[in-house]
Amino acid sequence: MEKFDVIIVGAGTAGCIAAKTIAESGLKVGIVEKNKRENIGEKICGDALGEHHLTFLGLEKPNGGELEAKIDGMKIYSPDENTIFTVADNDFKGYILNRHLFGQWLLKKATDKGAQLLDSTNFRTPIIEKNAVVGISAKNMITNENVELRSKVVIDATGFFGMVRKQLPDVLGIDQEIDNEDVEACYREIRQLKQESENTKYCEIYLNQKASPGGYIWIFPKGGARVNVGIGALMRKSGYPNPKEQLYETAFKKPMFNGSQILTGGSWFDPVRRPLDNMVSNGVVIIGDAASLVNPIHGGGIGPSMLSGHFAGKQIIEALSKGEPTKEALWGYNKQYIDTYGKKQGTLDIFKLFLLSCSDDDLNYGMNQKLMTEDDVLKAGMGDEFKLNITETAKRVFRGIRRIGFLNKLHLTVSTMKELRAHYNTYPATPVGFEAWRDQTVDIIAQAKKKLVE
Repeated sequence: MEKFDVIIVGAGTAGCIAAKTIAESGLKVGIVEKNKRENIGEKICGDALGEHHLTFLGLEKPNGGELEAKIDGMKIYSPDENTIFTVADNDFKGYILNRHLFGQWLLKKATDKGAQLLDSTNFRTPIIEKNAVVGISAKNMITNENVELRSKVVIDATGFFGMVRKQLPDVLGIDQEIDNEDVEACYREIRQLKQESENTKYCEIYLNQKASPGGYIWIFPKGGARVNVGIGALMRKSGYPNPKEQLYETAFKKPMFNGSQILTGGSWFDPVRRPLDNMVSNGVVIIGDAASLVNPIHGGGIGPSMLSGHFAGKQIIEALSKGEPTKEALWGYNKQYIDTYGKKQGTLDIFKLFLLSCSDDDLNYGMNQKLMTEDDVLKAGMGDEFKLNITETAKRVFRGIRRIGFLNKLHLTVSTMKELRAHYNTYPATPVGFEAWRDQTVDIIAQAKKKLVE
């Protein structure tokens, strides 16, 4: 039986940043990863990362091929593609990654600081004693040996499937399951074009409710006449289209893909909702996609995952320096993440409901008539407050063409986003009062869903 101060299950972006952060303090860190070391970083993904995340974390820009293209912002297309919003801001500037090389780069940073990698090791179950997580059981996939690893803290960095989270007992107070209606089914291909596309500086997002309800189609330039092209659709109970079929029926009909070749392709799932209301308990912390730390609108999760690994690592160091890693001692991670990025994700849950309620005709009209401007989209995309450019003339036009319902939805969306953001600003600094806060959160979102979608 091997002992660690901290065991991290999963060597993705969140797990590696957490490992680096904690190992820097001198604590003994073990990273349990089912894949072989050389395969770490391989993941089907949109591959986009905002530059500001590297800056915030104090990480230098990698220079070994990890960054494949520099991005200046986003171009958002209306469903009829007659209107294009160009959103260029520091928060939308960044890079398209070579996901494998970037993952290897992060892993090296963690191991260089002393973190121990246990690759080809498959997590089985958390070990729970006296309502606290005190380690894990796992299996060495090379020797077929069952192993028991003990630690003071276990971090779940297993991505969408939340392998640790799903096995935690109710008494620990962390949600085990994510509703399918808060999950996007995605399909993506890396394509080699016959020639470089005209756009090499902007990520392109195409709104299309018929093809990708609650999601969008994307085309991201990777350099060398290659593109990352994909689609995401919410897994609604009423049904959702097959993402791969829809991508072939829409994006791949564009002339730029004539004669293109598939380099790689595949499917995955994204939890597009607010963060878990609570991400800690006695001896356990949930980070990255396992904690639903993905932007509900554009599905970006690499940056938030890195932030969560950093915040969790710092809080664990503090907790262990003062005593036992209890729920109370680890709670500061919840508070810091919610106060910096989580509240933005929470308010975007409402904007996601608004998009679900819109038809393509609504979106075409709203964008064509500039009822939402590029600045509004920027603010909405960041979960910030924004105003609607709705004049009395526009209101009369809406009434005349029977779109007053759409106008009302816009107003309701803005007011509810403001209400939820104010509520997130009251996230408790300790577990005291959390249940009441969570109940109010659930109620605000349920009411918005009832008014906008149902």
